[in-house]
Amino acid sequence: MRFALALLAALVAPVPAALAQHDHAGPKPAAVKGAPLADGVVKKIDKAAGEVVIQHGQIDSIGMPPMTMAFGVADKAWLDRLKPGDKIRFVAEMKGSNAIVSRYELAK
Repeated sequence: MRFALALLAALVAPVPAALAQHDHAGPKPAAVKGAPLADGVVKKIDKAAGEVVIQHGQIDSIGMPPMTMAFGVADKAWLDRLKPGDKIRFVAEMKGSNAIVSRYELAK
């Protein structure tokens, strides 16, 4: 009986504010809109998969360290305009467990 009461109390106890406000799903869309652009170099375009492989620096919008990886794109037409070797600045966001380039510009 004590165990059942303790379990019930644990289930109905309020969640501490620090835990309730922490979002494990990544940045909110508003945070991405104002996110700084990350630097990258296009390594490969995979139109069949709808992805671009980018060697990139730190991506603050999704808390990702520098690496080379494949990203989905918000607009598949971008895959026709980008080419390997292009230096870009971009914003990435998480859509579920997939990293997506939501905005980009050619670096000057």
